[in-house]
Amino acid sequence: MVFDDFCLKSLIRPVVDFPKPGVIFRDITPLYQSPRAMRVIADSFIERYVEADFSHIGAMDARGFLIGSVLAHQLNKPLVLFRKQGKLPADVLAEGYQTEYGEAFLEVHADSLCEGDSLLIVDDLIATGGTLIAAANLVRRMGAQVFEAAAIIDLPELGGSQRLQDLGVPTFCLTEFSLTE
Repeated sequence: MVFDDFCLKSLIRPVVDFPKPGVIFRDITPLYQSPRAMRVIADSFIERYVEADFSHIGAMDARGFLIGSVLAHQLNKPLVLFRKQGKLPADVLAEGYQTEYGEAFLEVHADSLCEGDSLLIVDDLIATGGTLIAAANLVRRMGAQVFEAAAIIDLPELGGSQRLQDLGVPTFCLTEFSLTE
């Protein structure tokens, strides 16, 4: 990686008791306010995946769109958008999942992938893994496979990365935080 873990972590703002008491929210907006940080994040992912064998990039609504679109452009891959319920205009597949805060549904256009396609899924953060697991289930329902799930941040104590790996989805994150840091 081009810049060290400490520098990356120092640009991620902790917001205590958001969106509910007891939660430390990891705000990545300071990363996007730093052109150098964005360049380094994008370059780190591009370096990892430039020679990798997958056909599409999937980006998670909404913060995953920011890095997913950059990677799709730089790696010359089609971009598949995974959206919150009710945001896509054509025929969709939907998958329910549990979040840290309740229940939600994830949708994708039903014609986004074909049998044999392979997808790198990107998001800003892996917490409980619910959103990424829902995306992986949607990918599999279309006959495709998940190459890897990648994020800027992992919160390993919440178990999402382990849940994904237990389902056969490798994970990669640029940095991680404990729940108390």
